[in-house]
Parts: sequence; C-alpha cells; structure tokens
Amino acid sequence: METTSTKKMPKFTGKKKQYFEALMHAREAYLGQMNFHASEALDSTNADKRGVTTHMADLGSDNFRHAMELQLMTEEGSALELVEEAIERLIEGDYGKCVDCGDEIPEARLKVKPYAIYCINCKSIREQNDGMNPHID
Repeated sequence: METTSTKKMPKFTGKKKQYFEALMHAREAYLGQMNFHASEALDSTNADKRGVTTHMADLGSDNFRHAMELQLMTEEGSALELVEEAIERLIEGDYGKCVDCGDEIPEARLKVKPYAIYCINCKSIREQNDGMNPHID
C-alpha cells in the first residue's frame, strides 16, 4: 500500500497549502508520540534487566505501564491513520467535506482538527447516537 510518505506530493497553494502544512504537522506530532510510547513500552518491559527489583508490586506496575503505553500507541496510530486519509482527500479534492452529509466542514473546525471527517452537526448527532451515521435509515 502506498502511503503519503512514499507518494510524490502535489504542489499546494493558498488554503490547500495551509491545510497540507497543518496535516503534516499533525502527522509528525502523532509519529513522535507513537515513537515515545513505543520507547516507554519497551522500557517498562526491560525494567528487571536494569537491575530494578522484581517485587510483585513492581512487576504489576511495570505491566500496567506497558499496557497503558500500548493503548496510547494504538490511539495515536488511529489518529495518524485519520491524518493520512485526510491527506489523501486533500490530494483527491475531497478535503473539508463531511463524509456523512457532504456539506463543507467549517474552516474553524479544520484549523483545530485538520483531519476532521464530520461537520459539527453530524459529529454531534453521532455522539448522541453512539457513533451511528445519522443519514442511514
């Protein structure tokens, strides 16, 4: 599968350039967080190799920390996937459109969350309906 890092990026101008830069910034931030959590997860599994005591409570804490770091890595990975998909939509010309209703996502929302896939209305409805698409009968 070809990712945005292996594709040749088009030259964006104007608003598209701003959105692309925001998405790339978000991408780098999530990659950095994933690397940090991976390092922390590995560190928590190597605690006994550093001469740290192997008391049961210490092992429990290390196991909890390891599980927490893996969960955070998973969440960061999901967000990174949303960023990659947003970059694809920008390239294809579908960026900034709600995937549920097709309306434009307000610029203010895209500034805060450049990889948003729902307009505010559809996002609110989904939150009220346990994530279900409001446009499916």
